Amino acid sequence: MKLTSKLLATAALLTASATAMAHPGHTEGGFTSGLLHPMLGLDHLLAMAAIGFWSVRQSKLMKNATPAFVVGGMILGAALAWGGLSLPGVETGITFSVLLAGILIATLAKLPTAVGGSLVGAFMVFHGFAHGTEMPEGATLVAYLTGFSIATLLITFVGRGLGALMLKADSRFSRGVGGVLAVAGAYLSVA
Repeated sequence: MKLTSKLLATAALLTASATAMAHPGHTEGGFTSGLLHPMLGLDHLLAMAAIGFWSVRQSKLMKNATPAFVVGGMILGAALAWGGLSLPGVETGITFSVLLAGILIATLAKLPTAVGGSLVGAFMVFHGFAHGTEMPEGATLVAYLTGFSIATLLITFVGRGLGALMLKADSRFSRGVGGVLAVAGAYLSVA
């Protein structure tokens, strides 16, 4: 099976798994729950895949650092939640991340690493906070954290793979993907 086919099949499976928009109520154990949580929320799935997709057109440093910014932001956000701190506007921050990532893709925007990394990290703090607050009761913190970190990286790398495929195609395809993501983010913000 070609790499293209594998990436598209993985993306289709991840999209199909994102049937639930609400995140509370996961009953699996720590690792499984952490692994599934990012894939069960369309907003999380789209944001992480979009960031991976967008990172392909960035500088080599930004492209290589994006997974660290994504996971680092997620862990920081979860730590804030587990520390009992409040983060206002979590759902707004999550949906805004989808909207802005779509705009960044549609405009083929290239950002300096400091700006892009800060933006990605900030978006992921909101996602991580949501994951942290929704950790199932009785789940082991390390197992849950490991699960959602692996899932986050997987989704980001699938997005990056799709972005790499689009580099070979006409940029209108990437712009179209970005436009669809921006519309999805706008829809999620009012839904």
